[in-house]
Amino acid sequence: MKINGRIAATIVGWVALGAAVGVWGCQSSGVAGRGATNSPPAHQPATTNPGGWTPIGARSNSNGLATVVPNDQFTPGFQTRRTTIAREADLSGKRDSQGLVPWSREGAPQYKDIPSIDLQSVLPRGQGGGHPSDTGPSAGSVSIADSNVDGPIDIEAIAEVLSAAAMRGEQIPDNLLQAIESRPETAALARDYREIADYYAALKTRPAPTEITLLPGEELWVIEKRRGPRAGDPCSPIDDAPGSGALMTRWCPPGEEGGAEREVPIPLAHTDVKASIACNISSVEVTQTFANPFSSKIEAVYVFPLPDDAAVSDFVMTIGARKIRAVIREREEARQIYEQAKHQGHHAALLSQERSNIFTQRVANIEPGEKIDITITYFGALTYRGGEEGGFEFVFPMVVGPRFNPPASRTNTAAGSGVGAVAYGNPVASGQATNISYLRPSQRSGHDISLSIEVDAGVPIEKIESPSHTLNVVHDRAAPHLASVRLDPRDDIPNRDFVLRFRVAGGQPRAGMVTHVDERGGFFSLLITPPEDLKYLKRDPVEFVFVIDTSGSMSGQPLALAKSAVETALRHLRPEDSFQIVEFATSARAMSPRPLAANWENIDRGIAFTRGLSAGGGTMMITPMRQTLDMPTDWKRRRFVCFLTDGFIGNEAEVLGELRSKLGEARVFSVGIGSAPNRTLINAMARLGRGAVAYLSAGDDAAEVMDLFMQRVCAASMSNLKIDFGGLRVSEVYPSNLPDLYVDRPIMVTGRFRGSGATTVKISGRMGERGEKHTILVPVDTGATRGQARGLPLVWARQRIGELDDRSKSAGSGTQTTGWNTNQGEIKDIALRFGLVSAYTSLVAVDGASRTAGTFGTTVPVPVNVPFGTRYDTTVQER
Repeated sequence: MKINGRIAATIVGWVALGAAVGVWGCQSSGVAGRGATNSPPAHQPATTNPGGWTPIGARSNSNGLATVVPNDQFTPGFQTRRTTIAREADLSGKRDSQGLVPWSREGAPQYKDIPSIDLQSVLPRGQGGGHPSDTGPSAGSVSIADSNVDGPIDIEAIAEVLSAAAMRGEQIPDNLLQAIESRPETAALARDYREIADYYAALKTRPAPTEITLLPGEELWVIEKRRGPRAGDPCSPIDDAPGSGALMTRWCPPGEEGGAEREVPIPLAHTDVKASIACNISSVEVTQTFANPFSSKIEAVYVFPLPDDAAVSDFVMTIGARKIRAVIREREEARQIYEQAKHQGHHAALLSQERSNIFTQRVANIEPGEKIDITITYFGALTYRGGEEGGFEFVFPMVVGPRFNPPASRTNTAAGSGVGAVAYGNPVASGQATNISYLRPSQRSGHDISLSIEVDAGVPIEKIESPSHTLNVVHDRAAPHLASVRLDPRDDIPNRDFVLRFRVAGGQPRAGMVTHVDERGGFFSLLITPPEDLKYLKRDPVEFVFVIDTSGSMSGQPLALAKSAVETALRHLRPEDSFQIVEFATSARAMSPRPLAANWENIDRGIAFTRGLSAGGGTMMITPMRQTLDMPTDWKRRRFVCFLTDGFIGNEAEVLGELRSKLGEARVFSVGIGSAPNRTLINAMARLGRGAVAYLSAGDDAAEVMDLFMQRVCAASMSNLKIDFGGLRVSEVYPSNLPDLYVDRPIMVTGRFRGSGATTVKISGRMGERGEKHTILVPVDTGATRGQARGLPLVWARQRIGELDDRSKSAGSGTQTTGWNTNQGEIKDIALRFGLVSAYTSLVAVDGASRTAGTFGTTVPVPVNVPFGTRYDTTVQER
């Protein structure tokens, strides 16, 4: 039913606001809502509530009392909410001989005590009423004049009378209902009266509920079919996924329930991460422990992130002493296997990819009190951070940031296949193929995370640290190249990316090759390091365009980091350079009509412009991408476009396709902002734009990060790279379009090879302002390095899949999970041969040895936190 404004407070909120409107009386044992009094308003008689509980649909009161309805006594088609049992103090005199609290009809609301109000006294003359003054009876009421009647009509009073009559089961005379329905501003009240009357009629005629016993602090969840959302209700039920029912909960915004943080039961109890690092390759095991805290079977659905280059290759489901290893299948076939097993009562699990860094885990038929472990294994490559404080970096993402999904357009044909962000408890879906439920600021879950890493750097480790988390680190003095890292138990909330950095002796790593040979053939990884003298060469003048994301998700801390970053970057420009600053949200705005010379006066103007920016609106990144790359060309300067963003968008394919089609001779750089940026988009922008990438979070020093970034970008680069592998027979080398080589920024190339022996690999390119030719020589011996990296074949396969996906983006084809990819067949073939999860393949596990009883239960989504530093109110869809 549709109810607005003050009407919602009287009709939809009639129970919880009883003390305020006088519809319910509250006994002094403590069932009054926060801010309410235990005595009724003067114009209404006092009533009693002998059972000490509030009716279905009520908000929780300050003492935690709320409705309890046994599962077998709930009528399908009506909503109930999660219920919290009273504290010990509220149960005095109510326990039986065993100390348990009985359920009885004595606590039922006393319908006969609802106050009687004369409806005719609040209707104007000519509309069936006869109040002498035709004005509202209470202060602050809403009166609406109508030229067709003798006086105003008090909507609040009518709503109050109708709701009281409906709850009392009294019939409103037809002539009065017709009079109310005849006016546009009150027609909805009559319809709502009938709905509430039907609701209470059904409520009063139910059979006596069975007795239930609950201890203090326990909760009862009621599984039921959901009807539509109540638009005027400020407290929303949980968003339910397809299933036999929905797990409904009630939550009220801060200020209406006191705003106190409270725990939300969820089916994901714990995540444990165990990683091992050998040189620049990581092997990671992620174990998710799913547990059912409810009284009936459930299906758990968890949307979570992994690194965008993660080669997910193994998946084991553990149920007690049984371990079931998943098999790789085409996506639709895997889904059908899972659905069939779910409906037949088998334990089953399905792992699917929604984006290259977003996955969905489904676990079916988890019985009450049961625990099921899901262990996922993946391989990935570490990145290298240059500079004096540089080193290798390992990242494990813990939460998916809320995405903005633009409407469909000529280039965004995959709209609707994105990842939507909705509030936990919001019954309205985002309209996207995948939905993530986010906990409100006053909610928390019991889900925590533990993480341990074994590092074998190959050479002595000089320093190991994390800008994101607190670590416990153990060094082995006898083996200085080894270290054991543990996440501090006090830092176990999974609401931001985990970042580990370690620096090794000898500074920048040396160029070299690692190989691996197995039954699938030979694979190699070649690390190319920039020449030492690159930083001393003079570079061409540059036209810098800084593009700052000022959308709603950047509110607060993220935008402050971006401002500081741009201010630092501007101070690195040279007099021969020029610059422009563009901000974007729903639309884009440039600082000046044309780029400005990088003199101190203009730099001060740029800093002032940046400091004046504020955040709000959507993230229409496609607009500045087009504008900056379509700007008139300055033939004296090379264009560098630098995006500073959290990357929280759903139309990555559209943006990247536009980048590649318009890039020309420009270079695109990206700076990921915040605690959990969309690294898939940010990395891809720099990769396709032949630029470099940096990340800046609250744990970083913005000036330090941007100093390092600008030192790299503002120095000369080595471009037009070509590789001669000598006598080594190689194929399928990625990336096929080699990026520029920047100061302190090595690049890694993977490929396949045949044969063995020693040879010299030559990397040639041009450097500096005059384009001097330079060659890097890398001696390799495939026999000596063979077998050093068992995860290398999977890392190569994942990079090949990424390359094929990038090509489709540049071709303009749909590349979202449900869209068509021109390379779909080839991606699917590689993923099946190497056992990898992709957009077109999934891992599925079924326990065929046992079967649970009954239907498959209720689908329960796992809610997550918004990333640390990200504002909930500007990123998550409440309605």
